[in-house]
Amino acid sequence: MGVLILDGNPPVQVQLRRSARARRLSLRISRLDGRATLTLPPRVPEREGMAFLRDREDWLRRHLADVAPEQVLRLGGSVLYRGEALPLVAGDVKRARLQDGALVLPDAPALVGKRVAAFLKLQARDALAEASDRYAAALGRPYSRITLRDTRSRWGSCTSAGNLMYSWRLIMAPPRVLDYVAAHEVAHLAHMDHSPRFWAAVETLFGPHAECRQWLRDNGSALHRVRFD
Repeated sequence: MGVLILDGNPPVQVQLRRSARARRLSLRISRLDGRATLTLPPRVPEREGMAFLRDREDWLRRHLADVAPEQVLRLGGSVLYRGEALPLVAGDVKRARLQDGALVLPDAPALVGKRVAAFLKLQARDALAEASDRYAAALGRPYSRITLRDTRSRWGSCTSAGNLMYSWRLIMAPPRVLDYVAAHEVAHLAHMDHSPRFWAAVETLFGPHAECRQWLRDNGSALHRVRFD
C-alpha cells in the first residue's frame, strides 16, 4: 500500500490500495479514524489516481472536516477504562499503576501512549478470559485459546477450531459491553452463524443485549480514535 499526498493547506494524505477485484476507482473515508483510502484496479496508473483525487478534493476535505479528531494521550489527560474517564497522572512508579482512582505513570511524556496501552492490554486479557471462561462453562463448550488484537472491522471472532479473538480496546467500554462481546463469541462455539438459534444462545448466556450492541454502534468509533503511539 502506497500513499498519495494532495497539496494544500493542510496537505491531505491518502492511502493507496490496489485490488484485483476493483473495477473502478473508489475513495473511502473511515469513520473510525478518518483515514482516506483510494482503491485502484490493478492496471490503473497512479497518475490517474491523483487526477481522481483532485477532481474530488472539495468532497474529500469537506468530509474529513466532519471526522472527529484522534485523541492523543497525555499526562494530565484521561483515557476511557471500563466505560469511565481514567485520569493519567505522573508519579514515582516504574510502570503503570491504578491508585486512588487514577492511572499513575512514570514521568516520561513520550511513552505515555505505549504504557497506557500495555496496561489496558493486561486488563483486557484478564477480563476477557474471565468472561469467556464463564460463558463457555455455561454453554458447555470449551474454547481452544484467546488472542487479543487491535482490530478495526470487528470486536471479536470465533474460528471453527474454537479460537476466540477480541479487540483489547473493549476494556475501554463499560464492563457489560465487554461481557456481551464475550458471550457473543462464545455462542459461536455452538453455532457458527447468526441464525435464530445463535441469537437464542446469546440471549440464554447473556440476556437482553440490544443496549450493548447499540453502545458499540454509537461509541465504537471513539474507542478507535484513541492513539497509543
